[in-house]
Amino acid sequence: MAKFPRRRPKNGTTPIAKAPRRTPFARFARKKAERTGEPRPRSRGIYLLPNAFTTGALFCGFYAIVMAMNQRFEHAAWAIFVAMLLDGLDGRVARLTNTQSEFGAQYDSLSDMVSFGAAPALVIYEWSLRGLGKLGWIAAFVYCAGAALRLARFNTNIAVVDKRYFQGMPSPSAAALVAGLVLMMVDLDVKGTDMPWFSWGIALFAGLTMVTNVPFYSFKDVNFRKSVPFITVFLIALAFALVSLDPPKVMFPLFVLYGLSGYLVFFARLAKGKPVSIVQVDEEPEEDEGR
Repeated sequence: MAKFPRRRPKNGTTPIAKAPRRTPFARFARKKAERTGEPRPRSRGIYLLPNAFTTGALFCGFYAIVMAMNQRFEHAAWAIFVAMLLDGLDGRVARLTNTQSEFGAQYDSLSDMVSFGAAPALVIYEWSLRGLGKLGWIAAFVYCAGAALRLARFNTNIAVVDKRYFQGMPSPSAAALVAGLVLMMVDLDVKGTDMPWFSWGIALFAGLTMVTNVPFYSFKDVNFRKSVPFITVFLIALAFALVSLDPPKVMFPLFVLYGLSGYLVFFARLAKGKPVSIVQVDEEPEEDEGR
């Protein structure tokens, strides 16, 4: 087929550029912007680095569920602990790189629900509570529902809660309490079917404590940029050494102590006549101030 030369523009003018191709729905967005006088919205992306850590935590939660279904409870428990580590890093990475976003906050909550809500409930149910019938899955559901309510309340009360304390046990600590129990008993060659009622009590304790108003110290007021006494560094090194000696037997008692510490703070504030609620702390005097 013969090719014909393109017609040259007259008077040496440059040819008019071809307009970009538009979708059938583009005119509706353009007309709406013209009516309201607002600029057309731009497409928005998401930050890769912090959300990659959140995705890793989500994967660990899903992996823990799969391992529990395959009766490999040691792998499931370790996956929950790895999810805790990744969950603690994503927020710090976002702050360090100035990549905080509302999408990241919501994505983190959904990831926490899988890793620290559904996964521990299924792990302890498959490991120990299945033989209790309805009472077993009810305890697992109480834990799962407690984690969901805890995360929802945290998202709504984040602006009115004393940053020094968590309102109720945080979901990662509750998950570590459950996973630590499974990991320690597997290390001791104790079957979950031999202690179903103890597991039942741990699941209920963790689930109900997440939705209480008991204040748990958050360690958010610790300033790592200030100098500290020498004994503090020594105690941190000692803690790492104790955990490295036998992690399954050391981590569970540590999380038990943390789970009880909130109640100690609660009754201590009650005995001193201080407000036990950590919501709207502006009414407290300054000398009493300290998630």
